[in-house]
Amino acid sequence: MSGILGKKIGMTNMFDGKGRYIACTVIEAGPCVVTQVKTSEKDGYNSVQLGFGERKEKHTTSPQLGHFKKAGTTPKKKVAEFRDFEGEKKAGDVVTLDIFTEGEYVDVVGTSKGKGFQGVVKRHHFSGVGPGTHGQHDRQRAPGSLGASSFPARVFKGMRMAGRMGGDRVKARNLEVMKLIKDKNLLVVKGSVPGAAGSFVIIQK
Repeated sequence: MSGILGKKIGMTNMFDGKGRYIACTVIEAGPCVVTQVKTSEKDGYNSVQLGFGERKEKHTTSPQLGHFKKAGTTPKKKVAEFRDFEGEKKAGDVVTLDIFTEGEYVDVVGTSKGKGFQGVVKRHHFSGVGPGTHGQHDRQRAPGSLGASSFPARVFKGMRMAGRMGGDRVKARNLEVMKLIKDKNLLVVKGSVPGAAGSFVIIQK
């Protein structure tokens, strides 16, 4: 598996060869610097760690500074590991959009937008208790019964209830690469990817 780190720019649209209108997401993908190479002999598995985005030294911890200086690069905002990276890489190498081709399919990993504390209607798509008549008062968005009474006298774990929503790690699978703009490091994929504009994403192939 190989891939690259990037930042979600926003959404746009384009037409394919058949004239169909397609919603797309623009991602600033790379260039990424190889900050560490792990081997099965030394670390127990093979992987390549990539760094993306520039970070000021005053905002970087001392252990991180030493880690980046050992790789011969400046501090990075985001790092991620890719197991069994295709091709031989060494610390200091640069990974660009050249690893992708138009028409192939990729997976994009990101952090979904945080929605805060939400009720069951928004979080789990409940339809509410029912109409507002016949004794119902302000119950349209209530969760309803949560369980039995004297036995088991508790609420089972895993019940769908109100709570924090969003802010989860989400993977969007099999997104088609619509266009590569290599001079600007832009990757255009079909459909939407998780996260807000400006958030970091991982593109895997």
